[in-house]
Amino acid sequence: MLTVFLKHDQSRPLSELRAQLAKQEFYKVFPPAGVEVVSWNITMGIGQVIVLRLPASRLSAVNLALENTAWGTYRTEFFPTYDFKEIAQAEQNKVRQAQ
Repeated sequence: MLTVFLKHDQSRPLSELRAQLAKQEFYKVFPPAGVEVVSWNITMGIGQVIVLRLPASRLSAVNLALENTAWGTYRTEFFPTYDFKEIAQAEQNKVRQAQ
């Protein structure tokens, strides 16, 4: 998985940012084919936080989609992630059953 932070340019009005995204066809291109959006949230004070599930072979497509359509509107940050929930729950269950 890949967590993407899209930090918007706060020096410009939202209407201007939306117009630039439309001109650059952001929503037409992102996310690219073969990439699943797990979550897409607005985080006040940060911008948009998107969690994607994708095979490693699609990483360059995600990068290009953002470089070509989001730059100028957003500053981007990327964080590779993995789902730890099942592992954590298994550990919790093991400890609780031992009690």
